[in-house]
Amino acid sequence: MGTDMALRQEPIAAVPPKQRSGRIPPIEVALSALSEYDAAGTSPFVSAGPLDSLPLPVSGMKPQRFDAQFAAILDLAAKLCTKTDAGSLLIMLEGPTDWEKLRDKAGDLQVVVAADTAEELAGADEAGLSTIVLNMADSPVIERLTQALLTGVAREVLAPGARLVVVYSGFEVDTIDSVSYIELDEHLGRLTARDLRQLETSVPLETLKTVIDLAVEIGREGREGKPIGTMFVVGDTRKVIQHCQPAGFDPVRGYNRAERDLHDPRVREAIKEIAVLDGAFVISAEGFVEKAAQLVDAPYANLTLSKGLGARHWAGAAISKATSALAIVISQSSGTVRLFQSGEVMLRIEPLRQAMKWKDFDYEPPVEAE
Repeated sequence: MGTDMALRQEPIAAVPPKQRSGRIPPIEVALSALSEYDAAGTSPFVSAGPLDSLPLPVSGMKPQRFDAQFAAILDLAAKLCTKTDAGSLLIMLEGPTDWEKLRDKAGDLQVVVAADTAEELAGADEAGLSTIVLNMADSPVIERLTQALLTGVAREVLAPGARLVVVYSGFEVDTIDSVSYIELDEHLGRLTARDLRQLETSVPLETLKTVIDLAVEIGREGREGKPIGTMFVVGDTRKVIQHCQPAGFDPVRGYNRAERDLHDPRVREAIKEIAVLDGAFVISAEGFVEKAAQLVDAPYANLTLSKGLGARHWAGAAISKATSALAIVISQSSGTVRLFQSGEVMLRIEPLRQAMKWKDFDYEPPVEAE
C-alpha cells in the first residue's frame, strides 16, 4: 500500500550558513506515504526586524521573527505554489510568529503551521491557520517534516493526493532557510480517520487511533535499537480473554485502571518497554490494558494469509475471526503494522524508517604555501 519516496536535496540559492558545524548530506528515505521530495537551499537575506508584534513566548520558547529573510522565503514558497499548482503551504516553526502577517503573505493558499508544542502555535487557529502539534523536539528535521505531513493527512488537514510546498529549517537551527515541493501519493501508507471509520467495530475511534499510533511507533523505533514484534487485541475483552493464557509473568497485573490507560503518554512508554516480552496485549474498548504477555489460542480454520507471515500474524487473524475484536500486529522483521478484522487484513501501515545517524561535516583546511 503506497509507494516509496526518494528524497533529494538540491540547492537553489545557497550561501555559507553562519556558525555551521555540519551539513546535510544527500539522503534517501524509504517512506510509503510520499512520492517525491526536492529540497532547496538558503536565502541570502540577513535576519533583522522587531519582535513587538509577536505573541509573548513561553519561557524557553524562541519566537520566529517576521524579518526580511522569512518574508523572502514565504514569497519564494508562494511563487513555487503558483508554478506547481500546489494548493497548500506547510510551515515548520520552532516558535510563534505574527500569524496575521503570515496569513496575509500567503494570500489564498491554505496555510498549515507545525511546531513541537501547542504553546508555540497559540493564536494561529484564530488567524485562520491550520495547526499540527508534533511533540518531536529532539528528532531530526526529516522525521519532523514527514511526521507533519502524515499527521496532516491522518487528521484530514491535507488531502492524500495533495501537492504542497513546505518551508522549514533545513540547514541552520532556528533559521527558516529551505523550501521543498512535495506530492503526496494517493494511497498513503498511513491511516486516515476516514479509513478507521469504515471499520465496522464497537471500538471507539480515539482508542483505535491511540493503539495504532503506538504500534507504528514500536514498529519504527523498536527498543534500544533492536526491532521487536508484538500484538494488540482491542475490544470484545471478555471473549478474547477466554482464548488467552499467560505466557509467564503479566507485567500489568495489580495496577489500577488509571495506571493502565493508554491515553496516558507515560503508560504508552511503559508498554514500549515491555513489548519485548512474548505474547499479546489485551486492550479494552475504552483503551485500558487488561492483560499483557498473553498467548492467544484461537482456531485457525478457514483462514488464508499471504506467504511470509508468521505465527503472530496467524494468531491475530484467528482471534479477530473468533471474536469481534481487532488485532493489530507488528512485524519484527519489517516493522509493518497490520490490522486484522474477521480473519482478514483490513489495513496495512508501513511506518517511517529508523532514525537517521548524522555525520559531522568533513573539512580539510587549506595548506599554507611555504
